[in-house]
Amino acid sequence: MSEWRSAFQRNRVIPPHSQTARQAPGSAQGLQLLFKHLDGLHVTQSESPPSLQYQLRVTLFDSGHQHFFGRTWKSGSHSVSGSPGQSYRVLFNEVVYFHTSLCLSSVMAVVELVSLSTRADGTQEAVGSGFGLLQLFTGHAESSVSQGEDRLNLFHGTPRALLHPTLKDPLQLNAMLSVMEGTQLIYSIQPHLALTTIMHLLPPNVLVSGHEKIPGVVSPTDTDTADALRKPRLLKSFSCVLEGLRVTLFPSVEVFESDLLQLLNRDCQNTNRGAEGRSVVVQERRLLVGVHNGWGWVEKPQVLVLERDSGGTEAAKARGSSFRQTSTDKLSDGLSLRGGVQLKLMRDVDFSIVFQLQYVFSCPLAVDGQLTSTAVPRAAFMQCVRWCAWSLFWDPEGPGENVCLNLQGDSFPNPWAVMVYTTSTQQTNSGKCVIKLKFSSSAEGVSSSAALKVSHQETSAPKKLLSASQDERIFESTASVLQSSRGPALSLSQLVATSRYPTMSHTTGSPWQQQLPSLLSPSPMASAHQLSHVERPVVGSIAHLELSVQERVGDRSEEEDEMQELTFTPVHAPVITLGTNAAGSSRSTSRRSLAQLFSAGFPQILDHQNQVAEVLDPSEPVNFNPQREEADSLQTNTLILQFLAFTRVPQSGVNSDWPSSVHFTFQLYRFPPVTTQRLKLLDQEKTSKFKGSSDSPCVLSLLNKDGTLSSGFPGLQLQYRVDPQFLKPGERGWFLRYLALHSLQIDVWDSDSLMLIGSAAVELKHMLRQGRPAVQVSHELEVITTEYMQDASFTSRHDSKHSATSAISVYTTVKGILHLRLGNIGGSVWNTQSSPAVPPSFSHVLQPNDGPQGLAEGRVSALTLLQLNASNARRARRLPEINSELARLLQSSMREVGGAEEKEVRQRKIDRMAAVRQHEEQKDEPPFQDYTNVTSHRADRVQHSRDLRVIEAYRERCKTQEITNMLSQAITTKHTLYATLGTAEFFEFVLKNPFNVPQTVTIECDDPELSVLVKSEEWRYFKELTKTLTPLEEEMFHLKEKTLTPQVYLRPKESVHVPFKYQTFVCGHSFPLQDSKSLKISRSPQMAQKHLSNTIQAKSIKVLFRGEDRKPLAICQVDVEPTPHVVDQTFRFYQPELTFLKKAIRLPAAWDDTADGSASLHVHCSDPNVICHTTNLTPGEPQDIYLKVPGSPSPQIRKFFITIFTDPWLASPAQIWQVYVHYLQRMDLSCVCGALSWHSLLLRGTQAIRRVKCYTSHPLELQVDPAEVFALPAQGVQDVRVGLRALRAGSRFFYLNVVDVDTRQLVDSWLLCITCRQPVISKAFEISVPVEGGKGSNKKISFTNPYSSSRVFNLRTDRPDLLHFKEEQFQIGGGELYTIGLRFAPSQNPGMEEILIFINDKQDKNEDTYCVRVQYR
Repeated sequence: MSEWRSAFQRNRVIPPHSQTARQAPGSAQGLQLLFKHLDGLHVTQSESPPSLQYQLRVTLFDSGHQHFFGRTWKSGSHSVSGSPGQSYRVLFNEVVYFHTSLCLSSVMAVVELVSLSTRADGTQEAVGSGFGLLQLFTGHAESSVSQGEDRLNLFHGTPRALLHPTLKDPLQLNAMLSVMEGTQLIYSIQPHLALTTIMHLLPPNVLVSGHEKIPGVVSPTDTDTADALRKPRLLKSFSCVLEGLRVTLFPSVEVFESDLLQLLNRDCQNTNRGAEGRSVVVQERRLLVGVHNGWGWVEKPQVLVLERDSGGTEAAKARGSSFRQTSTDKLSDGLSLRGGVQLKLMRDVDFSIVFQLQYVFSCPLAVDGQLTSTAVPRAAFMQCVRWCAWSLFWDPEGPGENVCLNLQGDSFPNPWAVMVYTTSTQQTNSGKCVIKLKFSSSAEGVSSSAALKVSHQETSAPKKLLSASQDERIFESTASVLQSSRGPALSLSQLVATSRYPTMSHTTGSPWQQQLPSLLSPSPMASAHQLSHVERPVVGSIAHLELSVQERVGDRSEEEDEMQELTFTPVHAPVITLGTNAAGSSRSTSRRSLAQLFSAGFPQILDHQNQVAEVLDPSEPVNFNPQREEADSLQTNTLILQFLAFTRVPQSGVNSDWPSSVHFTFQLYRFPPVTTQRLKLLDQEKTSKFKGSSDSPCVLSLLNKDGTLSSGFPGLQLQYRVDPQFLKPGERGWFLRYLALHSLQIDVWDSDSLMLIGSAAVELKHMLRQGRPAVQVSHELEVITTEYMQDASFTSRHDSKHSATSAISVYTTVKGILHLRLGNIGGSVWNTQSSPAVPPSFSHVLQPNDGPQGLAEGRVSALTLLQLNASNARRARRLPEINSELARLLQSSMREVGGAEEKEVRQRKIDRMAAVRQHEEQKDEPPFQDYTNVTSHRADRVQHSRDLRVIEAYRERCKTQEITNMLSQAITTKHTLYATLGTAEFFEFVLKNPFNVPQTVTIECDDPELSVLVKSEEWRYFKELTKTLTPLEEEMFHLKEKTLTPQVYLRPKESVHVPFKYQTFVCGHSFPLQDSKSLKISRSPQMAQKHLSNTIQAKSIKVLFRGEDRKPLAICQVDVEPTPHVVDQTFRFYQPELTFLKKAIRLPAAWDDTADGSASLHVHCSDPNVICHTTNLTPGEPQDIYLKVPGSPSPQIRKFFITIFTDPWLASPAQIWQVYVHYLQRMDLSCVCGALSWHSLLLRGTQAIRRVKCYTSHPLELQVDPAEVFALPAQGVQDVRVGLRALRAGSRFFYLNVVDVDTRQLVDSWLLCITCRQPVISKAFEISVPVEGGKGSNKKISFTNPYSSSRVFNLRTDRPDLLHFKEEQFQIGGGELYTIGLRFAPSQNPGMEEILIFINDKQDKNEDTYCVRVQYR
């Protein structure tokens, strides 16, 4: 028996009640049932709990018709846990999946608890212990599924009690049956959208577990988890074609049909459905072909019409004559199908192609037992006569090209669940009804058995799962294409199956005048053929299918074709977030290197009692207890970062001592971004007597400004103090959450070339002290970067005219190992005067001033004036100091402000004292009068009088404005928000109507970032989020026409809460131009930190509440104070100047659970010129965020932030990414592998002369001239020559930076796009090198100088790490022979490597290329 037959017999189900099926709402819905555990189970003393096993059995039940349907699901056997004398517990933890369209309240799940015990003979005995009814659906359209966790009470007895006639309502169980006291089954139910993708493979109403094998779904053994239905994956499908279908009946078609018609005529006469002379005739012969996976139909079976083979007489083929009259005619032995059948299969042993031979008969209808003399109406009915199933994957060798299948007519159950005609003639092996066909796979293009060989365990996950709507749409489009290629979807007999459909038989009326039902309307082409069939009654019934597939395809005009959008796969791979650890990397520093490293004298991390901090293991998990952190007496956390050493990893294209100096950039929590000082890498082999290996760590040492080493401790230590003064009220919990869940990303830079080496990430969870005084942990972080390269073999295989873009391989490489030590030291709070925490219930409610709000009865109370005077008290200043315009109008000394007045007063005092002393010395002399002083004083008095009049006029003019400002301050309430990027700040303003008449208040605000929450759902969400206990009103606001300004109606003396939300996505974008023309030198780190600070702009916003007379009732002034935000990850992209950057950033796999359909993903960008969006995909699909960034001139850097939200109202970002786009000048270079080619670059000078040096990303493959430091003239042009010798064929990207060596600033930068061609191979060799022993191999290759004169040759190789030459340069005479000495380095792993040897001339142009295939054994 084949796998399909056993699966079909095993998975037969009971269908639901027909009336219930008709009441189904429509689309199917996937559900997930989780049975957790059973509590309160009572076990008798006669039963032995240790050996007692329990099992759950679940069956669907229709309570409306008392009908069980589907199949019974059985769980595994589970033991009982608990102590004697108490109730026991049974842990199940089993998940059940199913999908159904019967989302009715009458459909339930019957859960039966069965106890399993072992008899004496070893067999197992199952006894029912109780059952319960689980309500699946509520009956409400908006929430039909009973979601959530619940408890199920069990009843004594058996589920058969539900079939009792007196128990019509399941709710009567409490009255009829006894409840198992204290026994409850804990379960949960929820929709399972992921089941949508496999609904065509799993029949409805079938309960399955995740470990059951479903044909077409990747089996649990091939997935990472035992539950294959949690996120099901489909096997890869392919298309196949069945051609040359021919059915042969035994002994012949005439004899077979004659016996069949004789039996049918006899049956009609016995049932009075016919009369003599009016017999049953064959109207149509059809073949039903479909794909079945043993559980159900994968697609709806196709209906095909068969033709009689040519050879019979016309009378034998006529529809109106019976075959009793044509028994003497020539026999016809087969039924054939015109065209082919296209099917879609999956490589699974349970998949089969099922055929059914179906006959359509018609018999005359009698009216009151009598037949009319005119045209007789006929009734059609169908009968299955033969069927078979072909398991094409049952044979391990695969299906053959020519297939012959035996048709059967026994009583074996078939997928159609219909009765099959069995002939009375005994069939022998040589005389059976067979079906012959020719099988071919369109996926391979050939029909061979090797093309479809399949292993029983072969699985292949699809590249993309489809949602429910996408899945249905694709299947519909596929079905329509297949149906259009083989004719109409419904044959002629389907149109005349019953009397309520119009018939196409030979009636007196015109057939095209009859109205066809919409569901049965054939295609226009099929209708034309059917009408032609009516006009010629003697033509056979299959004339409408004589149009071949090729004619149909060719008949279609180009105007009918509509272009369909294909699924686009971008050439660039998405950037993976949080992926800083290389997969499969197992590098670890040796103990000797670690001992040598930590003997360098790094500073120790000590607690507040000068004790060494507790050392943690980074590989051990962290048990985070928030209550323990909150109860810690040491509320201050001093975070310490120690950069200890850097281990170089050998790289292709660079020297072994690269890099020589590094620096780091990162941002920790809300602190400003940090760019560290330059650190020198000190090789330990210079200070140790042992020879250092290539992977020994290099100690980091600070470099002074003059390039000398610092005399302090080795390494670099940074400290961050986080105390209650730094944190806002209630922020401590968020800070601890940041340490527990976030990783710190560190960018590592080459300090000489200012190129990015790579990035590393370290988890901060080990910095949680958990009540300890201090902790420390050491990490070895891999510094990883992403590289792009195009394979040369791909370019050679694909012509450029067939592909618009070339495929570029994206891979990550490890550039080095960063040795980092983290620490956290607890301490006491220095200043106990911390800001009091605002009660959370009222912290978001903004109350107006204590005085009466508004101008009641047109005046301001005295208490309000006193409060205003007290709050507005300030030191008096002279009017000229306040108003500069007034100061210009004054002519006297009153216009002088500032220090001039103080000097005048002092000088006047000095003159007065001198006059007093002179008067005392000259008492005898008569006083004299200075008329000059009198005149001057008189002129000053005139100017003072004029200035006083000017001041009086100024005061009269400003009096109205000042009074208005004072009155505005009386009704103004100030509120300060500490806003961060992307985070919504919510508050409510209490607005009161001070009048005795109702008012319609208009709320006006000139800042779009501060808005009123007019939707009650959004208001409710923020109130629950902030735990604000204030009243909420539905439909509170009215939006004014055209302006959409919110308005609120207030009754007399009524107060309402107006909700506001402030949220900004705009951040201060800094474009640090690396161009030296506009770059200012800043040696202050504080200034650099302020320049790169991630903060928004501070501003003040006024909200006016205007009454119906347009006068303000209240004013709310919101002062926005910027607060730095947390950066979760930093991305850096390098892009040619003035071109758009298009990138896809992929979210980590942990975000798959959030994108389950209920929580959608939203993204915002801080730069309005950057397009940032995402698409909602099927659950389980990777989520990508797409960027489109406009170009900028080189060497500008565009910086922006991306905020990602998972909540529906965008309250707080789940992630904040910082993106840098470096724009470079692009230059395309082409070369031959191994040959040296020179190119020129133009370097333009700046406004001042500078000392610069050129650096390349691959110094061994890319040379520059001049290579040393040179002077770049001001406003001049310098020619820089670039020598390219690429060692690998394909397309790659190199970088060239021009750096000012004095200021360590980037002057210019280039992106070099290298295209390297493979040289022509002259000779090929093959050698074997042993792996064991660690010894290499010496070989020789002869070379003959092809020239007649003496020449100098250079030797190069593309693998300098595996091959060394005895002499890299040699000179031989014309025609002489030279032996090249080769030294192959040993390899640690067996395998094969192809090494190229380039023989170049004196100018490094390639002369010959040898290929050596090395087998390491």
